[in-house]
Amino acid sequence: MYRIAAIGDRDSVYGFGVLGIDVIAVEHGDDALRQFKKISNGEYAVIYITESLAAELEDEIEKFAERPLPAIIPIPGVKNNNGIGIANVKKAVEKAVGSDIIFND
Repeated sequence: MYRIAAIGDRDSVYGFGVLGIDVIAVEHGDDALRQFKKISNGEYAVIYITESLAAELEDEIEKFAERPLPAIIPIPGVKNNNGIGIANVKKAVEKAVGSDIIFND
């Protein structure tokens, strides 16, 4: 059975644990890359990743763009957000509904 993980800084991801999601708290750098590689090639179907960490690991994440699993979903973190998570939500809503019903600009 597939699992779900949330990876990012501790303050941004620790709350996912109460939902039964595996929490991987990392800081930037080699530890983040090592942990991401570990969880992205195995039993996880969905990986939530903070926007700031996704920006750092962009080249590694790009390797999974055409694969069905894992689904790698950027989420806003407590700090250093760049809008990737909100842009992905907007794009998914537009694709599903056919127009922007949430973020009417």
